[in-house]
Amino acid sequence: MQTVDAHLEVISRGCDELLVGAELAAKLRTGRPLRVKAGFDPTAPDLHLGHTVLLNKLRQFQDLGHHVIFLIGDFTGMIGDPTGRNTARPPLTREQVSQNAETYTTQVFRILDPAKTEVCFNSSWMDQLDASGLIKLAATHTVARMLERDDFGRRYRENRPIALHEFLYPLVQGYDSVVLKADIELGGTDQKFNLLMGRELQKQFGQAPQCILTMPLLEGLDGVNKMSKSLGNYVGVDEAPQEMFGKIMSISDSLMWRYYDLLSLEAPAYIANLRSEVEAGRNPRDVKVSLAREIVSRFHGTTAAQSAEIDFDNRFRKHNAPDLDSLPEVSIDKGDRFITIAQAARESGLADSTSEALRAIAQGGVRVNGERVTDRAAQAPINTPFLLQVGKRRFAKILIR
Repeated sequence: MQTVDAHLEVISRGCDELLVGAELAAKLRTGRPLRVKAGFDPTAPDLHLGHTVLLNKLRQFQDLGHHVIFLIGDFTGMIGDPTGRNTARPPLTREQVSQNAETYTTQVFRILDPAKTEVCFNSSWMDQLDASGLIKLAATHTVARMLERDDFGRRYRENRPIALHEFLYPLVQGYDSVVLKADIELGGTDQKFNLLMGRELQKQFGQAPQCILTMPLLEGLDGVNKMSKSLGNYVGVDEAPQEMFGKIMSISDSLMWRYYDLLSLEAPAYIANLRSEVEAGRNPRDVKVSLAREIVSRFHGTTAAQSAEIDFDNRFRKHNAPDLDSLPEVSIDKGDRFITIAQAARESGLADSTSEALRAIAQGGVRVNGERVTDRAAQAPINTPFLLQVGKRRFAKILIR
C-alpha cells in the first residue's frame, strides 16, 4: 500500500498549486477514498487536449483508489463562465447544452475508468432550488467580495458592464461542492476564485472544506492563447488520428516541451532525458514524433498511431516539404475579413496574384500541412501556424491573426 507521501507525490505532479497540502494529507490519512470533483461546462460539443490536463489528473486519483466525480455543468453552462472574459458570454439554450453534454459523456471515457467514475449533472439539484433558495445562496457573499475576482474587478474599473447573473456562476459552482460533499476539487489556474468559493460555502454549510488543486492551462497550437475551439487552436480528442498527429507535429519546438510536461504520461526522468538529448544535438522533430505517437495511441490505439505516422511521413517527405519550424514565419493580419488559401498564397508571396493561386489550386498544386487544397474558396486557419505549399518548391509558414 502506498504511503501518504507517495500519494501526494503523484497528486502534485504537474499541478500549479495545492491548497491546503496539510489538510489533504490529513484526509488521506483517514484511509477512506476521497471524493474528487471536477466540473466541465458543455459549451462546445467536443473535448480537446486542454481538457485532458485535468482528466489525466482525475485518472491518477482513480488509480490511487479515490472516487472521481465528473460533473457536467449543464446548469452553469446556461449561465456562461465569466472567467477571463471582458463581456458576458452569450447564453446557451438547454437544448444546446444537452446536445454538447451527450458527446462529453462518451469522450471522457477515453481517459477515465467508467467503472470508477460518477457522472453528475448540476441541473439535477439546481433545477430543484427555488427562488428563495437561490436568494439565500446569493446572500452568502457581498458584491465587494465578487469584485475581488480579477476579471470582475477589471471590468468594473474599465466601466464594462457586469450582468447580475454572472455573479451567480461562482456561487453555483461552489454550491455544487456542497451538494457533492467534495473532498478536493480540480480546476485550471483561472478557476481559483470559483474553487475557493466552494471551500467557503462548504464551511457555511457545516462541511469540512474541500482542498483545491489547480492545473496549468494548456496553450493551443499557436503557443499563445489557451487552447480553445473558438480560437481554432485546438486538438480534439475525437479527431481522426491523421488530423491529430499532424496538428501535434505543427507545434513549435519550445511548445513541444510544454505539451510533454502537461500531456505525456511518461516519467519526468524520461522527459528530462529527451531534453538533454535535444540540447546535445538530437533532431527535435524525432522527439515530437514520439509525443504525437503517444497521444494518438492513447485515443485511437497503437495501430492507428502507426498508420498516422506513416501517412504524415508520406505526405511531407514525398513532397519534399520542410519542417514547419525550419521556415521563417509570415504573419498576415486578417482584420475583420476571412482569408482564403488563395489570398494567403498571394499575401505571403508564394503566388504573384490571387488568380495564379486559384489556378494552382485547380491544378492540384496547393497544399496546407501536406493536404491538397481542392476548394477554391477554402479558408485559411486562424491563429494557428500552418505550412502552405504552392507548386513543388515554394513553401511558407503562415500565421494569420
